[in-house]
Amino acid sequence: MFDTILKGGEVYDGTGAAPQITDVGIKDGMITEVGPINADAGDVIDVSGLAVSPGFVDMHTHSDFTLIADGRAESQVHQGVTTEVIGQCGISCAPVCSHKAIRQVSPWFTEKAKHRKWLGFGEYLDVLDDTDLGVNVVAFVGHGTIHRAILGDELHAGEPDDVAAMAKLVDQCMEEGAGGFSSGLEYFPGILAAPDHLVPMVEVAAKYGRLYATHVRNRDTEYDLGFTEAMGTARQAGARLQISHIQPKFGAPGHAMEHTLEMIELARQHDGDIAFDVIPHDWNHTLMAAILPKWAQAGGIDDVLKRLADPAARERIKANPKPMWLIVKARQWKDIVLLNATENKDLVGADFEEIGRMRGVDPYDAVLDILLEEGDNLMATMWSSKSFRNSDVELCLSQPECAVISDTVAIANDGILSDHIGSLSGYGWAARFLQYYVRDRGILSLAEGLAKITSVPAKRLGLKARGQLKPGYHADICVFDPAAISSNATARHPRRYASGIAHVLVNGTLSMRNGQRMPSNNGQVLREFQGAG
Repeated sequence: MFDTILKGGEVYDGTGAAPQITDVGIKDGMITEVGPINADAGDVIDVSGLAVSPGFVDMHTHSDFTLIADGRAESQVHQGVTTEVIGQCGISCAPVCSHKAIRQVSPWFTEKAKHRKWLGFGEYLDVLDDTDLGVNVVAFVGHGTIHRAILGDELHAGEPDDVAAMAKLVDQCMEEGAGGFSSGLEYFPGILAAPDHLVPMVEVAAKYGRLYATHVRNRDTEYDLGFTEAMGTARQAGARLQISHIQPKFGAPGHAMEHTLEMIELARQHDGDIAFDVIPHDWNHTLMAAILPKWAQAGGIDDVLKRLADPAARERIKANPKPMWLIVKARQWKDIVLLNATENKDLVGADFEEIGRMRGVDPYDAVLDILLEEGDNLMATMWSSKSFRNSDVELCLSQPECAVISDTVAIANDGILSDHIGSLSGYGWAARFLQYYVRDRGILSLAEGLAKITSVPAKRLGLKARGQLKPGYHADICVFDPAAISSNATARHPRRYASGIAHVLVNGTLSMRNGQRMPSNNGQVLREFQGAG
């Protein structure tokens, strides 16, 4: 007898193969049969006319702390996500040297969260384990957090003995269940590190067969240097490389994406193991504080706030010849919107040309004023700019090794995270991908599109028995209407859940049924991985 049977759906196995109209049988959290089933079950759900797919795997998120604060992951579950990979771009919640440091390294930190404290990476995973999780979680350890654990806020990348201590700490994190190692080379302190500093840590990831995922140093005017640095670091370390959100930014030449793919293909011909992922829209989001030059980001939050309040320091900041976003240097303020703020919630969704006009100041001063006003919430303040090209996204999607990611956080429009935003598509990234690029534009077939958010990331991560819909795999499943799946989020209303999702199962338990969220949160922290492709 089965626990659940999904009856008569259009079943996609996640590999990109054509679907079949059939049944799926589930028992004890596992898929036990795919095919015509004539047997009893505790629950038989008619899914005729709907697509039945593996649950979606989001291999690049920043939900490290939001899942501690509210593990329901409503924004993700409502669009069919069953597994998240946190600890990206060099940012992870552990390891730390003191409980006080948790706030400094935790993205989207909120004082409202009630949680046990941690120091080591394994302790952090234990806290996640004790949380009712709406999704399964894989946690990478970030270079930036490792750097802070060894060097604090020092404005250098480390001497050889410091780097050796960092590598030893990465090794300990891998032993304790880290799924990979990440770096964020446009952010402080990653911006300080050269390949010589990173290679010993990446070698540790390679020793464990884990991925090295990197937010590269540059994706605009010097895109080629940024991508070749990533490939060179991975090559020296003998590691498998995942280039995060690969699409070039505003300021890159028109041929940058094509050239980058050519460089990757040449590296592969010489045994480079390289894959990448894309965000499925043309908006680029990040921390507002990342616009500050590295000298202005040094130290703690209080140090940064003092510089923001200093007129002379502000002029130096605005004169930065190479800000992280060249769209700022180009002063295209109408294409940059405030995405998330605590003290300035009323401005969320407004562009900076409008904000500057409302405040009667230059838009750049409005940016620095808002950062100063956010105070202790400085590192939770986000903005978004129209810095990507859809043509670049489409070119990447044509590559078999390309996964699709959110680069967002798991949140909810109720509870203690109701005011938080991770990105313009945080509530609808997967839905928008299937709606815009698959259904409306026809860039990929539905079978091909589903592979990019199921088996492709699962295989790359080395997830055990996940990412495909076949007997012996965990019953992480999304059932949806391909004709109706849609993202409903906009810049002015970014907290609207996606539509078109009928049922979601996480480890065999229904977390959504008939489009309604169920009270169950059956996600697990995943700590064991297998050889990946």
